[in-house]
Amino acid sequence: MLFPAMLVGSYPQPEWLIDRKKLAGRFPPRVRAKELWRVPEPWLAEAQDDATVMAIKAQEDAGLDIITDGEIRRESYSNRFATALEGVDIDNPGSALDRSGHPNPVPRIVGRIRRRHPVEVEDLKFLKRHTSRMVKMTVPGPFTMSQQAQNDFYKTDEAAAMDYAEAVNGEIRDLFAAGADIVQIDEPYMQARPEKARQYGLKALARALDGVQGTTAVHICFGYAAVIHERPSGYSFLSELAGCACKQVSVETAQSHLDCSVLAKLEGKKIMVGAIDLSVMTVETPEAVVARVKRALPYVKAENVIIAPDCGMKYLTREAAVGKMRAMAEAAKILRREFKE
Repeated sequence: MLFPAMLVGSYPQPEWLIDRKKLAGRFPPRVRAKELWRVPEPWLAEAQDDATVMAIKAQEDAGLDIITDGEIRRESYSNRFATALEGVDIDNPGSALDRSGHPNPVPRIVGRIRRRHPVEVEDLKFLKRHTSRMVKMTVPGPFTMSQQAQNDFYKTDEAAAMDYAEAVNGEIRDLFAAGADIVQIDEPYMQARPEKARQYGLKALARALDGVQGTTAVHICFGYAAVIHERPSGYSFLSELAGCACKQVSVETAQSHLDCSVLAKLEGKKIMVGAIDLSVMTVETPEAVVARVKRALPYVKAENVIIAPDCGMKYLTREAAVGKMRAMAEAAKILRREFKE
């Protein structure tokens, strides 16, 4: 299929499930933030399941081709996985600077990082039970998790990142074994901290993908539009992914007005072109989305383009999210007709 449309990962959680005002009024949680949930613990999992079904149906009704679980069960994209690992003290958190430069409570590494058990496999199985379309699951990247932790155990942050990579590698293998069509690794801190990403982040990412059989993606971004308001016009770290084993790279182009010529350096990769601006609730026309996608086409073959929003949809209203997803799906139809699929 030409120009398949899908989310980066997240979809707005309903107000009855999570306190969206509290969620938007703080930095994305790195440790558990159970106080955000409106539903008491005995009924929370069932409520999250119900909201996930709604997120799946909303994507299908809008016409998206590849479906995620909306990350409905997560307080943030990373903390559900990061706090499930052995070797972190989540009851006595540490502190680390967020990509905005502000301190944030984070998992404190007190022992060897290991994956105790699959974290997202049951989420994937639930997703597959509720859609017949292709599905994608997202996992936080090893470099990003190492930057979102206080290292009180390892001699170097690189050593911590490599053990995070082992944990991610095991999770990805289990997700593909359980039937995932695509597994995406979220590595926003490669953009935020490019020097360290070059020093050891790429090495950790390579370890996370080592021996993996299946379609993998790497998402790299400028941060949530609701949190990070100023955007550079270019990536500080992107062309370095040319040698990565991943099959797809997810980028943002809409809010930043990215100079898409950099995408030529990722020849052979499928590119998720972020063509939906999430800094505004205004719903784009399909024609506006088409125009944004076409900015990438001089540098990426049409068969290698995937239509996506910028970084997630978590902070949008549901009405805006639905409208923007429909614009993506309609844009895909326009482009398919033009390119005569």
